[in-house]
This record gives sequence, C-alpha cells and structure tokens, in this order.
Amino acid sequence: MTFSIVTTDMALSHLNLLRPVLCRFLPSVVRTPLVTSSRVPSLPHASCPALLLNYVRHYATKKSKAKAKGQTAKVNINAALVEDIISLEEVKEDMAAVLTTLKEDFSRSLSIRTSPGALDHITVTTKDGKFPLNQLGQISMKSPQLLVVNMTGFPEAMATVTRALQESSMGLNPEVEGTIIRVPVPKVTREHRENLVKLAKQFSNKAKDSLRKVRTNAVTRVKKKSKEGISEDTIHLIEKQIQQMADGYVADIDKQLATKTKELLG
Repeated sequence: MTFSIVTTDMALSHLNLLRPVLCRFLPSVVRTPLVTSSRVPSLPHASCPALLLNYVRHYATKKSKAKAKGQTAKVNINAALVEDIISLEEVKEDMAAVLTTLKEDFSRSLSIRTSPGALDHITVTTKDGKFPLNQLGQISMKSPQLLVVNMTGFPEAMATVTRALQESSMGLNPEVEGTIIRVPVPKVTREHRENLVKLAKQFSNKAKDSLRKVRTNAVTRVKKKSKEGISEDTIHLIEKQIQQMADGYVADIDKQLATKTKELLG
C-alpha cells in the first residue's frame, strides 16, 4: 500500500515536470474530436492556454450570419496611392457638384412661395440652341399671383417661350400681350403641391443620371489603365471604390428628395 502511494506521488511529480513540454508540443498532435459536446470538459491544467485552444470554439448565430450576409465589405483606398491611375478627389468633386446642382434646383424652382426665380429652370429651344428663360426675357413679379416675362429683347422667341411655359409641368397658362407674357401663378392647392413633388422627382432622376455618367466615365478611364500593366485586382478595387462613392451620393439625393417632398406636401 505504501509502495503504491509513493509510486503515484512520483508519477504526479514527473507529470508536473513535463507540463511545459506538453504545452509546447501537444497542439501539433492533438486534433479536434469528431464529436463535439456543448459542454466544455474540465481540464487538469487550465493554466496551459495551448490546451484550452482545442476546446474553446465559437459558433455563429443565425442573427450574425444574416447580418454578415446583408453587408458588403467596404473599400477605403488611399487616393494618393492611385493618383497615377485616376484622381479619386476629382471624381468626388464631380459627384458633389451633381448634388449641389440638385439643391440649387430645389431651392430655385420648388418653392411654395412665388418668386421670379421660379421660372429660371425652364429651358427654351430656339433655332440658335437651348437657353434658360431668364436669358431671353426679363422676369418680374407683379403680385404673389402673377409673374411677367418681358420679351422686348427677343420678340422673335415669343412663340417658343410661350410653348416652353405651357410644357413646364408647372401647370402654367401664359397669356400673351404684345411682347409681354403674363404668367398667372396657380394657387397653392393640393394638386399644385403634388405637381411640385413630381417636378422634384424629375430633378432627382436627372441628378442620378448625371451621377451615373460621372461614375461610368471614371470607371472607363480606370479600365483603360489595365492595358498599361495595372493589375486586375487593383483595377477592381478602384472600380469598387468609385461605385461606393456613387452609392453614397445616390443616398444623399434620396434624402434631399424625401425632405423636399415632406416640405411641399406640408
């Protein structure tokens, strides 16, 4: 009996001496068991992190999987590193200019209150080309319900200006008196507000078309660089960055439209 106890004590002593060696070499030979248990078994030497790695496992939940599936990895390229291929700052400026133009269109043309600038966005097609209405006639406001366009400078454009006003989607019915075009302003009815919302959508769609052109032109320039020895991976990353920038501005356009629609409908 005494001999058995001494032998056991010696075995434990030897095992303690071998612990550092086991911690170092066991990970290379221990394999994850084919059958795993939801419970973590108690370990004789929890102080050994190499052994713990074989037991601690992380399982993805359905919620985390769904979240990861709906997300796209974002790209954040250092613009300075790709200047020789394309100027991302210039692309960003061109996209920002589209958004600025949209804001100006909303401010100038989609106000419930009457102002001379309400007709500035109307484009008139003449035999010499297309011109903004305010370059062909002098626009003034006689009253909150009446705008006047003085066509003394370009009387030959009277007919085309009148037609442009009628086709402006603003529900205008101009009245011609010599070289003067009187434009009664529709009352702010529910129908008028809804017409302005339709016009806001037209401006937004036009902005998105312009944004699409900026993106397409930028991607075309990048693809041409592939013929100059630029790797396909680099080209793909830059294209993804450009698309990511465009998506951001599309979201801004949608926000502007939503805000303006709420303002117009009251």
